[in-house]
Amino acid sequence: MADVMTPAQRSLFMSGIRPKGTALEVRVFRALRKAGVRFNAHLSVLPRCTPDIVFRRTRVVVFIDGDFWHGWRFPAWKKKLAPFWQHKIGINRARDQRTRRALRRAGWRVLRVWEHEIERDLESVIARILAAGMQPQAAPTKSDEDRAKELRSRPLRRSSPRRNPSKDETT
Repeated sequence: MADVMTPAQRSLFMSGIRPKGTALEVRVFRALRKAGVRFNAHLSVLPRCTPDIVFRRTRVVVFIDGDFWHGWRFPAWKKKLAPFWQHKIGINRARDQRTRRALRRAGWRVLRVWEHEIERDLESVIARILAAGMQPQAAPTKSDEDRAKELRSRPLRRSSPRRNPSKDETT
């Protein structure tokens, strides 16, 4: 399927799509602030991972996802798209899964809010975010990497002085 826009038109259209400050984010941010909730927006919690909302104290992150870009019920409408968009949205979904797994392993609770949920019932979305964001997350267990780093940083302690076997044999 050929693109119905010229490259210049497509470029202009795509340049208007921003990763931050979307209308959905603004609605959710305003509702949370109106409820008196303090949070960080777009705070990097892991390399290449910047959730839309971060509750640091309770270790909860919230992603606000557009239905198209992140593929809500993607298998149902995948065949209607050009191969370029099938590939693009497939990559987005795979990245979302990797990010979720990495955050969970690092001890974060991950909440994903979809565009249609916000448009249908913003109040229940805010209630869901508040329920997740106000409950403290259990302290993460140390990963093998953290344990190894801790062991490397400790000074070596010897309980007895070193013995030189060659000296012991001669005496």
